[in-house]
Amino acid sequence: MKFISIKRYLIVVMSLTVFGCASKERVIELWPEGKIPNHIKTEEKEVHEQTNILRIKNVQTPTIEVFLPDESNATGKAMLIFPGGGYGLLAYDWEGTDIAKFLNNHGIAGIVVKYRLPSDKTQTKKHTVPLIDAQRAIRLVRSRAEDWNIDKNEIGIIGFSAGGHVASTLGTQYNKNVYEPIDKIDELSARPDFMALIYPVITMGEKTHKGSKKKLLGENPSEALVNAYSNHLHINKETPVTFLVHAIDDKAVPKENSEFFHGLMSTQGEGMSSLYLYKKGGHGFSLAKEKPHLKEWSKKLISWVNELESD
Repeated sequence: MKFISIKRYLIVVMSLTVFGCASKERVIELWPEGKIPNHIKTEEKEVHEQTNILRIKNVQTPTIEVFLPDESNATGKAMLIFPGGGYGLLAYDWEGTDIAKFLNNHGIAGIVVKYRLPSDKTQTKKHTVPLIDAQRAIRLVRSRAEDWNIDKNEIGIIGFSAGGHVASTLGTQYNKNVYEPIDKIDELSARPDFMALIYPVITMGEKTHKGSKKKLLGENPSEALVNAYSNHLHINKETPVTFLVHAIDDKAVPKENSEFFHGLMSTQGEGMSSLYLYKKGGHGFSLAKEKPHLKEWSKKLISWVNELESD
């Protein structure tokens, strides 16, 4: 009997070990060592601050963190997640890993992108850096789609606040040449198949979030640079179908950001966008778990994603 107990114990331990390995989140660097584009090596260190939210600053090594749903309910769809933080930090769990786990519950792979933030110390053309990392991230996911049980034609993106600006930049400028290819991964398409923009920064004009604009473009950017990163101006027939959410009382990022994008999707794009405006909600509400009237946005997102057809 004692032998049987020990044997059973070992089987349980081995099973738990295997399960742990299978379910463990994968963290993968975007770039091979020493080949990060537009990167100046300095003594600057990446900072992680954990209070009620995990805030990451001074990102030095951009990564993706991969959360895969259980195979039994996997839909084959995936979404890359771009947390916000005004281009000064990343609200990494609040608008990142929490979102990935939510998506997993609905059979969607959630991939959190820890992208570099604009920096005058570690970059030259700092305004190009978030897009550089975003393009690489979606190409990397597409290169691993088969390994992760993902349909390479059903890879979307979701971004919050300044992360929504990163996402909308990728969605409208996925084919912009912002770095030299370094390997076969860079031969793959960087076009998202669909995108969700949650209280996003879209324009760099009058209705922008001033903090994000300053961090990304500097103190006195030229009109050309402002237009280059006002993403509603870059919508065309190839812009992916888009889901937008904004609160009317958002004091940080005016609702007009989402309205500009939605409006031009109907004229310059294929008209394939859905905009949900909420009377109250403010800014930075993420999944809005404590706000019954507002948390419905996430249910609408899942329904919207599930209705999309693969190209």
